[in-house]
Formats: sequence, structure tokens, C-alpha cells
Amino acid sequence: MSAGVDLLTFGEAMVSLRSAGPLSAGGSLAMHVAGAESNVAVGVARLGHRVAWAGVVGDDPHGQYILRQLRSEGIGVQHRIDAARNTGAMFLEQRTADVTRAFYYRAGSAGSTLGRDDVERAFGAVAGAGAGVRILHLTGITAALSPESRRAVEYAAERAAGEGMVVSLDVNYRGKLWSRDEARAVLTPLARHASILIASDDELGLVATAPDAPADSDSDAGSDAGEAGGPGNSGADEAAIAAQLLDCGVREVVVKRGAAGAGVHTADGRWEAPAFPVTSVDTVGAGDAFTAGYLSALLDGEDVAGRLQRGILAGAFAVSTAGDWEGLPRSEELALLGTTRSGTTQR
Repeated sequence: MSAGVDLLTFGEAMVSLRSAGPLSAGGSLAMHVAGAESNVAVGVARLGHRVAWAGVVGDDPHGQYILRQLRSEGIGVQHRIDAARNTGAMFLEQRTADVTRAFYYRAGSAGSTLGRDDVERAFGAVAGAGAGVRILHLTGITAALSPESRRAVEYAAERAAGEGMVVSLDVNYRGKLWSRDEARAVLTPLARHASILIASDDELGLVATAPDAPADSDSDAGSDAGEAGGPGNSGADEAAIAAQLLDCGVREVVVKRGAAGAGVHTADGRWEAPAFPVTSVDTVGAGDAFTAGYLSALLDGEDVAGRLQRGILAGAFAVSTAGDWEGLPRSEELALLGTTRSGTTQR
């Protein structure tokens, strides 16, 4: 990396093998890069910002594919190769038009070994270039991968907050990686370092900051291939949890509501915006697209309402195109939605 970056993120990037129908029926599989952090990295880079991603891959073709894809998006890659472990993989099946299922093959993967030393190297590479990081983006997924990765996330959040960086934390609960109780024990203290806390409406209870906070469901509800599902919190519960987080120093509590839009709580008030009406093709990665849009607008100096609107717009691009990140917009494409009549071809 030859210059400072606007956004630094780290986590496990995997290969995603996608099936258009039930995996048990066989058929063709298409290979893609998958990972919440790499999705956000691509989205922010496409919107005109300098981005770095740090992670660990295996000494295998899958790892080479991931690195080549990220570099092709203009992302600065700060990686380590673990020759003793394989790059993680995930199979995605489009089980029905409305239900996608994920099957992980990531236990003991190279990416799960990411540790504090890897984070140190990533920070050091940026500092060595004579500039720093404006936003550090983290997710709960990395904290769930292994004890080493959890400690790396905790160290990164504490260090970045101490150095005055904006720390963005997306809860991104994955029930196939850990239980809600395990997640709550790690993420609640971690959230105290966040400037921006991002969560789906049913994930807020995982970062509640007081013992008497409204409880969320103890089930492992939530899609492992997109936005978490489940009943969510009531409006009163959401406001109470957001108030607790704001009291602990979080500046913005951003709530993703999927097809119902999104909202933001700050000390100055609350903002809500509906989802942008599009034809849904693939919801995988929609939450990461929203996050990328929101953070890119923050980097561009937009106010809360402007950040919320760009996040929703980026999410609309994601759900109306196939793939985790392939359909994410570039800056000049943001005006396509809302100004081009549906079903038309630009000529």
C-alpha cells in the first residue's frame, strides 16, 4: 500500500460456490469471492475511496483467485499465506425463489487463523506509508471464527478507537458460527469501542449494554447468506437499546430492516428511510452493500440522512443483481436507479 487509506477492514474471504437450484440435485456451480468484509471493501472502493483489506488465505488456487479479484477492484491487499491450511469455502443453494441456504466449509481454514500480528502488520503498512486510516470496519463474523480472530478484532477496535479513528462495527450475527449467548458475551463489550454500530433489527439485543436491556430471541434465527431474519425488536425496545449504546459513546446506531428500509439513531434524533423499490433478484450481500454505501457517504461528508439514502440505494443495487458484490454500483452509476424507467435499455 503506497498511501493511507480511507477504510481498512479485515476478515475471512472465501470462495463461494453457487448453485441455481438444490445442491442435492447436482448441476453446475459458479465460483465467486464471498465475505462480509471483502464485500464492503469492494463497495467502498467502487464508490471512489482508497480501501485496504487484510486477511489470510491458503497456498491454493482458491486463495490466488481471491487475491486477484480483490486487487482487480483496486483494493490494497495486506495478506498472509498459510501453507498448512486451505482457503475457506461456502456452498450457496437457491433452494426456492425466496430462500437461499449457506453451507460452510471454513472450520480450521487459513482465514480463521487471522490474529493480532496480522492486524499489526496491516496498521503498520498504512502508517509506514506516512498516512493513517479514516475508518476501521469490523464485523462480528470475524470475532466468531476462532479465539485468535476474536482477540484480533478486540485489539483492532481498542487500538483504532484510542487513535481517534472512526470504528464501524457490523454485528452480522451468523448462527452457524456461534450461539447468541456466545455472540452477546463478545459483542456487547466490543460495541463500546464503536463510533458506528450497524445491526439488523433482530441483532440489537446482542449488543445491549445493560443487564435489564430488552431481550432478543434466544433462537439462532438469521440467514447465514444475507440479512438476518427473525421477529426483530419492537420500536420501544430498539429505542431503548439505541439509547444505551449512545450513552456508552456510540455516535450512530444504524438499523437495517431489509425490505422495510433502514433507520439511524443519534444523540440529535432519529432518521428513517424506506427501501428503494426494485425487482429483487438476489438478497445475498444486501446488508454489506448498505454498509458500503453508508460508509462511503460518511467519507464524502454527507450528513446522516444522506448516508442513509446512499446505503439504501447501494442495497437496492445489490438485491436487484446477482452475486454478493458483483452488482455494486460505481459513483457514476448511483443515478441509474430512480432516473431510468424500469425495463428500459440505455442506448
